[in-house]
Amino acid sequence: MKQLLSTAGQLGQVLQSARRAAKLSQTDLASRLGISQSRVSHMELNPGSISADQLLALVGSLGLELVVQDKRPAGADSPTVEW
Repeated sequence: MKQLLSTAGQLGQVLQSARRAAKLSQTDLASRLGISQSRVSHMELNPGSISADQLLALVGSLGLELVVQDKRPAGADSPTVEW
């Protein structure tokens, strides 16, 4: 999976989708992370509440990696059209 995120809300959706794709319940993921199921739920619904440490732990537990890169200029992926 490769996902470009622009908002915190998108992060919650990505984390929830990744958890479900890994066939993990919130309880299963919470157990891996040593936190409560209600905290996992809160992080999925309110991803702005996640610290950097928590985000890295979540990503690792879901078999994902976090990549930070330079932002591409608008249209960089668009093919060039000549007239």
